Amino acid sequence: MPETFRLTLAQLNPTMGDLEGNADLARKAWAAAKAAGADMVALPEMFLSGYQPQDLVRKPAFVADAARVLAQLVSDCADGPAIGIGTPIWREGDDKPHNAWVVASGGKVVAEILKHHRPNYKVFDEKRYFHSGDISGPYRIGPIRIGTPICEDAWFEDVCETLAETGAELFLVPNGSPYFRGKQDVRYGHMVARSVENGLPLVYLNLMGGQDDQVFDGASFVLNPHGELTHHLPSFEDAITHVDFDRTDEGWKARRGVLEKQPEGPGADYRAMVVALRDYMAKTAFAKAVLGLSGGVDSAIVAAIACDALGPENVHCVMLPSEYTSDASLDDARGVAERLGCRLDTLPIGTTRAAATETLAPLFEGYAPDITEENLQSRIRGLLLMALSNKTGAMLLTTGNKSEVAVGYATIYGDMSGGYNPVKDLYKTDLFEVCRWRNANYVTWFKGPDGEVMPPRVIDKPPSAELKEDQKDEDSLPPYPVLDDILKRLIDEEHSVAEIVAAGHHIDVVKHVERLVYLSEYKRFQSAPGARLSQRAFWLDRRYPIVNRWRDPSGA
Repeated sequence: MPETFRLTLAQLNPTMGDLEGNADLARKAWAAAKAAGADMVALPEMFLSGYQPQDLVRKPAFVADAARVLAQLVSDCADGPAIGIGTPIWREGDDKPHNAWVVASGGKVVAEILKHHRPNYKVFDEKRYFHSGDISGPYRIGPIRIGTPICEDAWFEDVCETLAETGAELFLVPNGSPYFRGKQDVRYGHMVARSVENGLPLVYLNLMGGQDDQVFDGASFVLNPHGELTHHLPSFEDAITHVDFDRTDEGWKARRGVLEKQPEGPGADYRAMVVALRDYMAKTAFAKAVLGLSGGVDSAIVAAIACDALGPENVHCVMLPSEYTSDASLDDARGVAERLGCRLDTLPIGTTRAAATETLAPLFEGYAPDITEENLQSRIRGLLLMALSNKTGAMLLTTGNKSEVAVGYATIYGDMSGGYNPVKDLYKTDLFEVCRWRNANYVTWFKGPDGEVMPPRVIDKPPSAELKEDQKDEDSLPPYPVLDDILKRLIDEEHSVAEIVAAGHHIDVVKHVERLVYLSEYKRFQSAPGARLSQRAFWLDRRYPIVNRWRDPSGA
């Protein structure tokens, strides 16, 4: 009889700290594997606890509770396939735990793999949270010897090389790998290299779902020896897939399976923002969202994301016009709400603004009108929207794009008020492309309507905050194509002022933008979390001091 091995991959969405709930997801995956006659079911890195747990995982009581839940899971999954699952493990005498992957069969733990390489860059701080473990050897499940490099361990040659030299016949790589644009190509590059170097098949199993700012996109895949792609699970969706391996004269090989089409560009970013908002809401126990709908493109795309994440019936849009709000903006806001099918109410702010202005008049005497009066309108809108949030229990969504957040064009305690910002890591020029993508595309798991959900005029008209007569964003900022190119070079690529000037930008414009970026650090420190789409998202990717007098002297 030819030797075969069936492995069930459970690309699922855990909730941080919900140990019992995550264990239940693992049990259901194990039951599906058992029903399919699988030899083993695998779940991703740190699945039992959720990932990334940050300092929660350094709390001994939390790790002890995870051990209790794991023991029950191992007992419950005794009569059937083996199970592999990620969990923290605290060894006696240590001052912090290990990032571990535990394999159990027949009601007993048969292997404890400890992560060796701890990523400590961008959003990762694993040297703070975890000890490094020694490189673990392979373990046997049925007819096959499996080596398990945990996530980062497969990005380096040494762990896989050691596993192959000690008898591994298959690499099974559990991951907690968050999305950013182009991440899939990075994963392919490393995993194909490990497969080719060692001549072994490789299974890349990734987490799914949103956790604070990070989005785990799934997109798990299987490679045969020398990098041949045999399976590709969907991106941004849960999936349970059974993979069959056969022993051949050339070693173990996976039978060909389904290769799901993988999203790219604006479509991938949009899916990431929908998943991020959906899971942030669900995992913090919010069912409904409220947002200010201005008639502009930023609030329009946030409304669309919210409807796709939560359903139009759970999205409440509010128009808050002042005397500077154009009839076109009122029409455009109604057009967006009608196309999305969500509720729209209007709360004029004129009376409230007049009362606030009158109240402040004695203390403002002798001062000329300036940006203070403009920001007062934004802060009144934030006040009213937060009141609605408090009264109804809906989460207030904020709508500032990355270009605005970078230069401080969003008003703190005004339009920056809110619990989550789906577009926080999306530059304005990229936001336009995402809007056009959503108008032309639809995914079956979106909860909003199909078709053109934003009137084209909303996308095409000149952006304006409408806080004074005939105002345009370009009155205060460079045109967005110019601004975004400078910002991407300054923030995402860490270019010097001299390099940006050499790329064709005027020195005065570059220095002005640099100044705005540094001056706005305190605003970003107080801003709502938002979906991470790039490798230089504001928060964990890019951490700058609030007090900072340094300015780049180059380029002058």
